[in-house]
Amino acid sequence: MTQDLDPQIAELIEQLDSGFPPVHTMTGAQARAVIKSRFVPSPQPEPVHEVSDQKIGGPGGDIAVRVYRPDGAGLPILVFAHGGGWVFCDLDSHDGLCRDLANRIGAVVVSVDYRLAPEHPWPAAAEDVYAVVTWAADNASALGGDPARIVVGGDSAGGNLAAVTALMARDRNGPALAGQLLLYPVIAADFDTESYRLFGSGYYNPLEALQWYWDQYVPALVDRAHPYAAPLHGDLHGLPPAVMVITGHDPLRDEGIAYARALRDAGVAVSECSYVGGVHGFMTMPMLDIAGRARAEVSREVARLVGAARPVD
Repeated sequence: MTQDLDPQIAELIEQLDSGFPPVHTMTGAQARAVIKSRFVPSPQPEPVHEVSDQKIGGPGGDIAVRVYRPDGAGLPILVFAHGGGWVFCDLDSHDGLCRDLANRIGAVVVSVDYRLAPEHPWPAAAEDVYAVVTWAADNASALGGDPARIVVGGDSAGGNLAAVTALMARDRNGPALAGQLLLYPVIAADFDTESYRLFGSGYYNPLEALQWYWDQYVPALVDRAHPYAAPLHGDLHGLPPAVMVITGHDPLRDEGIAYARALRDAGVAVSECSYVGGVHGFMTMPMLDIAGRARAEVSREVARLVGAARPVD
């Protein structure tokens, strides 16, 4: 399988893998500090017509959000949950990706600074994302958005939160969602898949770290069977259409494929964007050509889903 690895990633993979901190030996706060210390913000962030930081009321207190608004009104809205194993990353770590998605889709992007584990275990993060989706629907006009065209999305652990939020919105009778954007999502706590065996070591997102993420966010094993923790265990009927990114060299590959299949079996339309040469998290690595292609393709699919008029390159 390694011969299919994207050439640019192949040149970096040893450096990426060896440089990934052993988070499974740390506390959540320690891991958060290490990841934060390594973050280098872009000296020239991609321009967006308007970017603002706000705070909204949530189930556990105020939730910080960052709103990216392209020029225009009545735009689609993408509520986005960042990855980071439910433990680390924040609004700044995914600022570049959110700016790019806002411009490419022509959508208002609302990035969510949800509560982090282990200080705030399951289902705190999911409840925060759901609260922001509800707020976005209630305040769509003020955001320059269209309440009938709301998509919930996220990458990795954020993809889990997006999938769970779609379930919550269905179960709680709203808000009505136009779609869900799932970028190599965490879907189930099953560490015995073929992709875990193939890619659980040496591909930047190791097995030990992934097990540790689940231990921080959903420490009780019994809770990991709940659909609001592991969406693959849920009834998926009546969910909004999904745009899903599957990454080839990723321990999470097989659970993503399984979720896409389960959604289709439940009658949910799925647009599957597969990147055989990618590794987990590659879309937040803008130096990679494959990341640019994925961002463009995914944005086109979301724009098509919500009927965005803006052309996407």
